[in-house]
Amino acid sequence: MDVKIKPKDLLIETASRLFKARGYCAVGLNDIIAESGVPKGSLYHYFPDGKEQLATAAINYTKELVMEDINRVFAGAANPMAAFQAYVYQLSKVFGEGGDPLGSPIGTIAGEKHSTSEPIRLACAATFKDWQSIYAEKFLQAGYSEKQATSLAITFHALTEGGILLALTMKSGKPLEAIAEQIPFLFIK
Repeated sequence: MDVKIKPKDLLIETASRLFKARGYCAVGLNDIIAESGVPKGSLYHYFPDGKEQLATAAINYTKELVMEDINRVFAGAANPMAAFQAYVYQLSKVFGEGGDPLGSPIGTIAGEKHSTSEPIRLACAATFKDWQSIYAEKFLQAGYSEKQATSLAITFHALTEGGILLALTMKSGKPLEAIAEQIPFLFIK
């Protein structure tokens, strides 16, 4: 039996996908309506504040997908450093194989809207903080102090965000592979 996706969820998934492909500024509400097949009235029923409100929902949706992915990869690793390396190698394969990287729209939207939309900036900041908390927990497991773990989580996040941007620009997973190869040397305990 097919499970029908609720219109609100369909709008969020569609917005997330379109923002990922084109960025926030290049996607209009009419694009989301056309792609999702959801009537315009439903969009404004669920998101009365329009595109900005829908974008924050799409950011939160993507955040959860990425958190699930990070936790899945981390759970399969033998130790904390292997977890970080495995996660970045996974990102490199997704980019290298022309796949669909989950987290790239957050950095893109953050770059586009940080100075013009406080709700979007806050949603992106909360997303980054939640991802960093997962990383910090792994650094704690590796024996770092709480202060070090927090700082290293930010560093690791910056490496992956930068690697994603380079991979997008180069259309290659090679920048992320280089980061993954350096992790044992960058995070020596």
